Amino acid sequence: MEDLNSILKGCIVNDHKYQKILYEQYYNYAFKIAFRYIYHYDNIPEVVNDGFVKIFRNFYGYIIKEEPINEYNLLAWIKKIIIHTAIDELRKNNLMPEIGAMPDEAWELSDQHGQADQGLLYKEILKQVKSLPPAYRAVFNLYVVDGYSHKEIAALMNISVGTSKSNLFKAKAHLQKIFKKDSDKMKYAISE
Repeated sequence: MEDLNSILKGCIVNDHKYQKILYEQYYNYAFKIAFRYIYHYDNIPEVVNDGFVKIFRNFYGYIIKEEPINEYNLLAWIKKIIIHTAIDELRKNNLMPEIGAMPDEAWELSDQHGQADQGLLYKEILKQVKSLPPAYRAVFNLYVVDGYSHKEIAALMNISVGTSKSNLFKAKAHLQKIFKKDSDKMKYAISE
């Protein structure tokens, strides 16, 4: 297996061999990021592929500051591009959800880079976040999960800072209501 430095240098000069290696190595990572934003499961691969096209077109802008390459910085850059590509897709569809079942294999994608998104709790939380209206979900993911500020979210989504804050507040309230209801059901089931 090639080292990261060689892969990135190959991508910078548009060597398809190295682009393929990078794509295969980080596809699942990018997929999971897009998965948080895109409603219709079948559209996620298209968003990820569009994101990788942007990545490969902009490698000249990705500056290698030190050797060996810091994978953390690469992951942050990939994440940013995939998020922007997903938001572009949502905006293109006027943030409207598409109805589509979530296949079981969606939960089985392995990601060697993420440790926090393991287990049943992640699956349940993600299901509830995906139940949010599109604008609320996008703001929730950008702010809570991906660490964007309200100012950055407003610029990215073409909304006001106040709308971003309002959508986050409503998303949190909606999730709290759902989790409280689920918690109450659990207490009731345990007490029987």
